[in-house]
Order: sequence, then structure tokens, then C-alpha cells
Amino acid sequence: MDKLKSMQVFVDVVERGSLAKAAAHFNITSTMVGKHLKALEQNLGTKLLNRTTRKQSLTEAGENYFHQCQRILDDIREAEENLQTLTNIPMGTIRINAPVTYGSTVVAPLVAQFLQQHPHIDVELIVDNNRIDPLHDHFDLVFRIGELEDSSLIARKVGDYQLLFCASPTYFERFGMPRQTKDLGLHHCLGFYYDEYLPQQKEYESQYFSRQQSRLSSNSGNVLKAAAIEHAGIILQPAILLEKDIKQGLLTECLTTSRPPSKPIHVLYKDKTQPLKVRTFIDFFFRQISRTF
Repeated sequence: MDKLKSMQVFVDVVERGSLAKAAAHFNITSTMVGKHLKALEQNLGTKLLNRTTRKQSLTEAGENYFHQCQRILDDIREAEENLQTLTNIPMGTIRINAPVTYGSTVVAPLVAQFLQQHPHIDVELIVDNNRIDPLHDHFDLVFRIGELEDSSLIARKVGDYQLLFCASPTYFERFGMPRQTKDLGLHHCLGFYYDEYLPQQKEYESQYFSRQQSRLSSNSGNVLKAAAIEHAGIILQPAILLEKDIKQGLLTECLTTSRPPSKPIHVLYKDKTQPLKVRTFIDFFFRQISRTF
């Protein structure tokens, strides 16, 4: 078991107060988190955590070891950043969080290009639709859709997130094309699960795209797009997900004059002064995004 990784897992468990949350953070199972903790305890010959089904607490030895681990991990990060400054070679790991559709459609391809140019950098790209706190979740960069809350974070606008009404040409041949939004009540609308983090329009969702109103609903835009291509109904999904299929004639946009208002997309980070690895990625991302999207 990698001792450094086990130390990182241990610190994260203590900071989050939960094995499950730490497991989600590292994209591993709770069982594997437990193995990391057990490996540390066996190596040290002492118990670090008192764990029950309801709560956990540090032992006296665990409290001391926790603070030592924090210091060691901070020293490692500082050493890596200082080395980058001296060599002017970006290196290390960048942790990025993004919404599922934007992360998979836009961020992931650009990350792949970036890694080919920077062999000394690793990227952990976590895509989910949960509202996370960049200050406490240890992400270097967070992409967020919608209006921002006041915070101490630095925000740079990336672009706009536009939703489109679409269905297949065959669907419109069978059922006709809606001319105004109230006509959606006469159609098969495919529902999308969402929470406050996502820019789905609640007035449309509650009336036409809710789970109660839809024969098919999903928390995946790709699932709904695939169903729409197979003539199942009308979807309300982001342009970045649909544009290629529209150009290929697989989908047709309707209600073009009734599009929901677009939402801004921002990338958030903690400080204006960023490590070289993060600055390098930010510069690359904005350079590529201006060419591609």
C-alpha cells in the first residue's frame, strides 16, 4: 500500500468526517479507504481512529499523526511548487471538478490534449452535478454553471450555457412541430433530473419535462439525446451536447425563438497566484476554448 496515498486518505477522512465522503473524493470504495487506514495503523502499531457505525473520532495518537500528516503533505506541495518555479517546468497533479455534460463534452477533450503537451502533469477530472466547496474539497479548478454566489474565489467566465429544444426529424413528421412552448403539452417530452446546480429551467421542467409527465426520464443528457435520436420525444438539453447531431441531421431544433435564457459558465479557483501547473492549464484551456467553441 502506498504510504503517501494512505496519509492523504487518512487526512481526508478526518477533514470530511466520513469514510464515504473520502471514498467519493478519491473515486475509490469505502472498503479501500478502510484498507488505507488499516495499513497505516498496522505500520504504526497504534490505533488512529475510533470508528462506530454512527461516528468516528481521533485517538490521541491519531490527533498527533493527523497534524504531522497535514504538515508533511503541505511540505510536499510546497516543494513541488518551488521546483516548478526553479525549473520552469510545470509538474504535479491538477484536480478539476466540472458538471457532467460540460465536463465530458468540453473539459475532457481539452484535458487529453493538454496531457499530451505536458508529460509531467497528471489530471484528476471529477464530473458530477453536486455543489461542491472548492475551498474545502481540495480542487484546484471548479467549473460552475449559472450565476455565482458571493465568495472569496476568483472567477473567470468561460462562455455561455444554452439549452435547446430538440427532437428527431422523424418525430416531428409523426407528431408535428410545436410552434410555442404551451404546445409542448401535446408532445412526448423526455424528463431530466436536476438540482439547483444545473441550469434546467424549472418552469419548463415542472410543466413538461418532469418525471411525472415523462414516459422516459434520466439524469443523463446523453441518455436523453440517444432516445431523442430514436424518435422518443422532445428534449431540452445543452447546445454543446446537441450541435453535432443537429449538423448531421439526426436532431432538429424547435422553438428557436423561445430558447431559455443562457447561463454563464465560470471556472473558479482560490487565489490569483496559482502554481505553475494550474496557470499553465488555465492559459491552455482559454486559448483552446476560444478556437474550438
